[in-house]
Formats: sequence, C-alpha cells, structure tokens
Amino acid sequence: MPAPDQHDDTTVPAGRRWSAAVLRWVDTEASATDDARDPDRIDWLRALPFAGMHLACLGVIWVGVSPTALWVALALYVVRMFAITGFYHRYFSHRAYRASRAAQFVFGVVGSSAVQRGPLWWAAHHRHHHRHADLEVDLHSPRHGFWRSHMLWFLTPRGFRTDLSRVPDLAKFPELRWLDRFDTVVPVLLAVSLYAVGAVLEQRAPHLDTNGPQLLIWGFFVSTVVLFHASVTINSLAHRFGRRRFDTRDDSRNNWWLALLTLGEGWHNNHHFYPGSARQGLRWWEVDVTYYGLKLLAMLRVVGDLKSYPAWVTAREVA
Repeated sequence: MPAPDQHDDTTVPAGRRWSAAVLRWVDTEASATDDARDPDRIDWLRALPFAGMHLACLGVIWVGVSPTALWVALALYVVRMFAITGFYHRYFSHRAYRASRAAQFVFGVVGSSAVQRGPLWWAAHHRHHHRHADLEVDLHSPRHGFWRSHMLWFLTPRGFRTDLSRVPDLAKFPELRWLDRFDTVVPVLLAVSLYAVGAVLEQRAPHLDTNGPQLLIWGFFVSTVVLFHASVTINSLAHRFGRRRFDTRDDSRNNWWLALLTLGEGWHNNHHFYPGSARQGLRWWEVDVTYYGLKLLAMLRVVGDLKSYPAWVTAREVA
C-alpha cells in the first residue's frame, strides 16, 4: 500500500489529476498528486504539450513556406542550439569557463526558449548522467532502449523533477530559479513575438512573402522540434555509433555527423573522458562551432577563462 502521504491513480480523482497536470505546465513547482506511485512511468498528461508541439508542425501544410520563414527557422535553430550547447551544457552543467551573472541570465533566457526546460533542471540531470553514465540509474542511457534515451525518460515523474542538491552553485541565483520554475514563459513569448513580427512583415514588407502563422509554425514549432531531436541524439546515438578514442567506463563515442548537427557536441567520447573542457573537439579537424562561438564571446569579454584539454589527455588515447 502507498504510504499515507502518497497518492495512487486509483484514489486521485481524474479531474484533480488533470488540473494538477495543467498547473504544472505553467508552474513546475506545483505539487504533484500521483507521482509517488511509479516515478518511471510516462506521465501522459504532462506530455500533452510536447506532443502538441510535434502536431503543430503539420501546420506547414496550410501556412506554406517562404525563404524568410526558412531563414528565421535556421537562425533560431543555430542561436538556441548554441545557448544549449555553450551555456546549458558547457557552462551550467560543467562550469567550463567563467561568465558574469548578467551573461548567464541572458543565455539562460535564450536557452529556455528552446523548450528544453530551465537551466537548473538541465544541469541537474546532466550532472547525474556524468556520475552514472550508462549505469542502471542513468535515466537516458541507450541501454534502456532508443526511445527511452531519446525522449521518453523526461516524460516521467522522475525525469520531470529538478534535484537542486545537484546544482547548489546555480540554485543560489533567484533569476535562474525563476526561469526553471516558470519554464514555459520564455517559449510562449518567443512564439507570440514570431507571430507578431510575421504579421507586421505581411503588412510592411509583402515582398518577403511571409505572415504571422507562417513565422509561428516555421520559426517556433518546426525549428524547436528539429532542435530538440538534434540535441537528444547525443543521448540516444552518441553512445551507440562512432569511434572511441578514450577508454571510458561508459559507451560514449565521437561522431562527426552528430558534431555538425549539434555545433560540436558529437565529440562525445572526448567530452566524457575530460568533461571540464569548454572545447570538445580535440583535433583541429574536429569541428566545434560552439567552442568557436565561446572564443568569440571571450574576445568580446562576455565570458572568460575557457578551459581546454591539458597536455596529458592525448597520452591516454587508445584509438
């Protein structure tokens, strides 16, 4: 039997479960009514917005396409991918360089627009992944199956939670806590802004052949969904396909194609061997666009003290 403070789906009224799920779409700290029963099950109520974003991509059938919409979608893909890889991953998760409080907030906002939850949630789960990579408790190891590692893991009550004990260095910033708690605010503002810009362009610059619905569908829904699936290939594919330069205790691999797709994250075996580096490509030919962007920000003094691989790393290569 469940403990007295726990709830079972059979005892919680359906209306209460729905209202709780809807509330958590807006406020991630809203109390759960039935998470204790099975923390690893798929929470389908919570997953509805995620499914809705994918279905919204079908809107391209009705809104059509234009070069303007494609360029906007591509630009938002690159900018938000950089925020995820450069800041959510290499800064918030690994502290591989130094950034001011203002810079970390600005890029935290940009990263949250990618609809991959808040920076504390992202970093907390990623730090847990590195401690337990490809072990039973690693929520997104491909050893649990492709779809589980690719996306189903974070649709569970366990995956939904943010364990602040894993990110005490970040949890002290109230602005980051706010981004994490209300993680739908920035994406909604981006979607509304794209619709508004498209509507203005339709009136003021008709030669661009776009409008509000078209920029919303391509710039937000299509760009975001493609960005999401590209990002999580590092969980589902970069632990399966590629070359292992270093003998790590996990299944991480280097993959050229995934590196291009994710602006440098595909040099995953390098990263798992030495996760503290702001650079993930070890050789000159290992393209790492995120690192080039961080170098540019360092030149502009937005960030600093970029860490790289120490000399002894190359001596540990096995392939």
